[in-house]
Amino acid sequence: MTTPLSKLPGFDAQKAPVLSVDAHLPPVPSERLLEVSLRARFMTPPVWQPEFVQERAYLDRPTARAAVLLGLVMRDEPMVLLTRRASHMSTHSGQVAFPGGKVDPEDKDVEHTALREAHEEVGLNPALVQVLGHLPTYTTGSAFIITPVVALVDPGFEPVPNASEVAQVFEVPLSFLMNPAHHRRHAHEAEGVRREWYSMPYRHGEQEHFIWGATAGMLRNFYRFLSV
Repeated sequence: MTTPLSKLPGFDAQKAPVLSVDAHLPPVPSERLLEVSLRARFMTPPVWQPEFVQERAYLDRPTARAAVLLGLVMRDEPMVLLTRRASHMSTHSGQVAFPGGKVDPEDKDVEHTALREAHEEVGLNPALVQVLGHLPTYTTGSAFIITPVVALVDPGFEPVPNASEVAQVFEVPLSFLMNPAHHRRHAHEAEGVRREWYSMPYRHGEQEHFIWGATAGMLRNFYRFLSV
């Protein structure tokens, strides 16, 4: 039996019907995924609008600021650093996520939060990270206002997952995630409320990583940022 990927009653994202796939949209050209192009894009960002800004709320609680590291591991083919959260976590347990977490009062800024959390969760030394910039904030249905911090990660990085927070660390090709042919649209209606989201399932060998919800939404925004 699969474990539901959300605490919404009777909801399992992996079983939700696929409404459409965005194969009609062009992938980000491969030359825009090179390090020099990524640096240039953040130094002189285009005029653009994020596609996803805020999810419908499903938890009634005060908002909290958070930051995640959208880490691009600069191998021969750029890879996106992702984790699968431990199953005992209080929010988003078992889900695919970027390293990250709540902003602490001692954090200097959201970059500090993202780097601190990445070090705590997956053992990423901040010395191996070069921050490029931020994407617009994304407010989750669980009341987190998240700033995605985009950064280059040295390919010599070897993950050391913190078992209390992270069940698995893995990488997905950036080119796969920046190709809308892999972006699937879903919707779910309960108690008169319709929620819509994307998923970007990625299979590596016999394992499928089900990327969806806030993580997929931020990746979709990254696609929009790179594609204009």
